[in-house]
Amino acid sequence: MAFQEFTSTAVQLFDKWMESSDPRTKGWLLMSNPIPQMLIIVFYIYFVISLGPKIMENRKPFDLKRVLIVYNIFVVSLSVYMCYEFLMAGWGTGYTFGCDLVDYSQSPKAMRMASVCWLYYFSKFIEMLDTVFFVLRKKPKQITFLHVFHHSIMPFTWWFGVRFSPGGLGTFHALLNCIVHVIMYTYYLLSALGPSFQRFLWWKKHLTSLQLIQFVLVTVHISQYFFMKDCPYPYPLFMYIIALYGIIFLLLFLNFWHHAYTKGKRLPKILQKTISPKNNNDIHHKKE
Repeated sequence: MAFQEFTSTAVQLFDKWMESSDPRTKGWLLMSNPIPQMLIIVFYIYFVISLGPKIMENRKPFDLKRVLIVYNIFVVSLSVYMCYEFLMAGWGTGYTFGCDLVDYSQSPKAMRMASVCWLYYFSKFIEMLDTVFFVLRKKPKQITFLHVFHHSIMPFTWWFGVRFSPGGLGTFHALLNCIVHVIMYTYYLLSALGPSFQRFLWWKKHLTSLQLIQFVLVTVHISQYFFMKDCPYPYPLFMYIIALYGIIFLLLFLNFWHHAYTKGKRLPKILQKTISPKNNNDIHHKKE
């Protein structure tokens, strides 16, 4: 009985909270309630952790070279388009990089920002294919906790962003992420083109540096909200979530950097040769 009462109260509170959501995005794809996206995310995790590896256990890896080329070209193009839309909808045409509030009107510019926010949210489901391709190509070492966590948490949190506050200072990290993805998926595209393009992949380490810079900028930008005397942002909870997001991913990527590059485990083959056994032993002794 107590559990039923708790559940009933939680549902009532959620319904009341939903009444204050942005009515403009209510009828958009996947926006009516969070259950459909949660089902997608749960199936994604189940496929990556259990179902996919079982299906591929006694199969040869799929040759997805052409698929990966088309996919990466598409994601690069989509990211470029979203960068342009975020800039034209606010970040390049009026936002101050300070207390930028959400415009809930039906004006063309406000609707343009809401639309690109939804498109960014939907793109997170498209990017789940990254992991699906790893499974189908039998690349388990690529499927790290950081990778799966990132692809799972982003659409989940952004559903609430699109439904309640599609715009304002809470979207700065989306613009940054789109810029990083233009560069990142260009790298993946060159990698998918084959060995003849490996000489162009020397900058993989710098790509991780760019991702670290991204999360530093996200954390610094959103942290200013907590020092503003008067910034009537309608949903302060999202500011805390974004700040926490920036810090968590900064720490996770720093950990990735340590294992991937300090230890040399994820450097391109052309650079791994520059790490001599002597250097590896020195690193090992320092760790001890």
